[in-house]
Amino acid sequence: MAPPYPSTTPKPRTIFRTPSCTFLFILTLTALTLYTLLLLHHPHATTATLKPSQNTLLRFRDTFLSLSSNYTLSTYLRNLTLHPHLAGTPPSFSTAAYVHSHFQTLGLHTHANSYSTLLSYPTHSSLSAHFPNRNATTLHLSEPGSVQNGVVIPYHAYSPSGSVYAMAVFVNYGRAADYDALAALGVEVKGCVAILRRGNLSRNAAVEKAAERGAAAVLMYTEGVFRGGVERGTVIKGLGDPLTPGWASVEGGERLGLDDSKVLEKFPAVPSMPVSAETAEIILRSLEGCAVPFGWRGTLKREIGKVGPGPTMLNFSYQGEKKMATIHNVFAVIRGFEEPDRFVLLGNHRDAWTYGAVDPNSGTAALLDIARRYAILMRLGWTPRRTIILASWDAEEFGMVGSTEWVEQNLVNLGSKAIAYLNVDCAVQGPGFFAGATPQLDDLLVEVTKKVDELNPVSDPDSVDRTVYEKWAATNDGITIHRLGGIDSDFAPFLQHAGVPSVDLYYGKDFPVYHTAFDSYSWMTSFADPLFQRHVAVTGVWGLLALHLADDPVLPFNYLSYSAQLQSYINVLRSMLEGLVSVHPITDAIQQFEAAAKEADEESKKLREQDAVVDVLVLKKRTLNDRLMFAERGFLDPEGLEGRKWFKHLIYGPCNDSKSKLVFFPGIVDAMFPSTRVNQRERQAAIQHEIWRVARAIERAAYALKGELT
Repeated sequence: MAPPYPSTTPKPRTIFRTPSCTFLFILTLTALTLYTLLLLHHPHATTATLKPSQNTLLRFRDTFLSLSSNYTLSTYLRNLTLHPHLAGTPPSFSTAAYVHSHFQTLGLHTHANSYSTLLSYPTHSSLSAHFPNRNATTLHLSEPGSVQNGVVIPYHAYSPSGSVYAMAVFVNYGRAADYDALAALGVEVKGCVAILRRGNLSRNAAVEKAAERGAAAVLMYTEGVFRGGVERGTVIKGLGDPLTPGWASVEGGERLGLDDSKVLEKFPAVPSMPVSAETAEIILRSLEGCAVPFGWRGTLKREIGKVGPGPTMLNFSYQGEKKMATIHNVFAVIRGFEEPDRFVLLGNHRDAWTYGAVDPNSGTAALLDIARRYAILMRLGWTPRRTIILASWDAEEFGMVGSTEWVEQNLVNLGSKAIAYLNVDCAVQGPGFFAGATPQLDDLLVEVTKKVDELNPVSDPDSVDRTVYEKWAATNDGITIHRLGGIDSDFAPFLQHAGVPSVDLYYGKDFPVYHTAFDSYSWMTSFADPLFQRHVAVTGVWGLLALHLADDPVLPFNYLSYSAQLQSYINVLRSMLEGLVSVHPITDAIQQFEAAAKEADEESKKLREQDAVVDVLVLKKRTLNDRLMFAERGFLDPEGLEGRKWFKHLIYGPCNDSKSKLVFFPGIVDAMFPSTRVNQRERQAAIQHEIWRVARAIERAAYALKGELT
């Protein structure tokens, strides 16, 4: 089957044109003339004395919230989801043009970065089941009618090609414990097609573990998916372009070969394909052999009772191609008035496996609406204190490729100038507000949710509108802010590689059309957010967070929250280790960090109370803000995590281990649960070493927060 797209992507020669030199000269001359007239009218005016007052900033924030529009958000989403727009294809380029045009029409300084990266597409797939009674059936791999509408066939990006004729075996979630349970029953997986359901393992980890146990191929399905949907996804290990690990895919730059060992290790060893739950159940119901272990029953249907292998045989075939494709990140920049060299970034990815109404274009619609509201504020006289950057990433679905390449290209500037990165991926998946953040942003996040209303649906006329905070606090979990240790979205390169404080926002815990052909505008308006009230709410929270970070004279960071979080982590770790090794290096480092956090908090309070505009005070605030900004960078270690040196953050990052549910200290967790067999002495030494590394990272953060040399 031919791929549903051409082999090349047009380069952005038209829509990403920069303004002419003449236009820039006229614009600059006009600005200088206006500034000169202002100084003539106010002969004692300076940059400092022209700053907006706190009352003015409050009015601008109130105005921002008052500019919300359900209709505008729904229009943006409708336009973004007219066609499927897989990264590297012409429809994806069209969505980039739409975002670029929107930013430009608003009068915002707009530009784009393009990268040539290695992406992966399917060319053919098929699956048939051959039963003991000699009957055979061809199994459906796509949602009905989806391919005819331009939706890519379900596949796993970067899966190797391969054809297998072998017995089927059920391996539950594909965890090490699941394979151990099968081994205890005498079930042989080697040479079989492993059928597994999606759980807490990444796709890559699930396929790799199957390969380690000798499986010839993998079929993966997701329970609870809408109407026979099939969950597409990537099975690559790590983030970014696999040909440029650690540096950006710039034009004319270095690229590794496809046969390089550093590239090959990123791809699974055996082929895999996603299937619908209905297709998987046809196979699973036909299996014989040992009974499904009791601990696996859970949500399994009653008629699925055996694990195999066989006697059903599967004829599995997948053919794909890895090829270079051009991707486009689009930016709008609102230059800061007083501190243009300090950046507050708001980011969302734009590419989708299919139509992407939830993932990711509910977030894209919110980003476009924030741009609209900011443009109106600018016409009313607002200019941020610090520079705001609105970023629309490409190729996130292939492994955060667009954002990762940009972070790698701008690593030094981000490290020295980025205040925070605010991410929204799937803005609205369903009911309930969820947030993740690095701990110094907890207080700001909570305060902002108290200022944004979440309107009630028309179907519930007797209920009273409440703030996002009030509804959030009323849930069973209460105010819970998750941490960003996973590699779930574009916050990962900013936090885990560059050490930029980050936030991730969304509505709805999960949704049944994830990565399927049913993630459409129709599904959004029918189920997730018919009146776009949740879109309005998340847009308000996102945009207001950025206004505080861009305009507050003293950054609203509270490292006492971080200190308390670190203390809770070490308490959990101490109880798990049960005296196996000493955790005193970390407890001592946390005490230093807490002392620095207290000093910074007291200094912040004093400086916030002083409104006078004098050079000394301005310098004190700037110096404190730099310390608050740089403290997060202290948690980075240049050596990175063991075996995954690209991930530099020692507090938050992905763990290799699937047994542990800890979301902190990934290096220590990996040492506690090693992926290879080691003796107890080696394990203790590895754990102790990682404890010392974390302790040194916390000390570095404390030094940065104090702003003094030892």
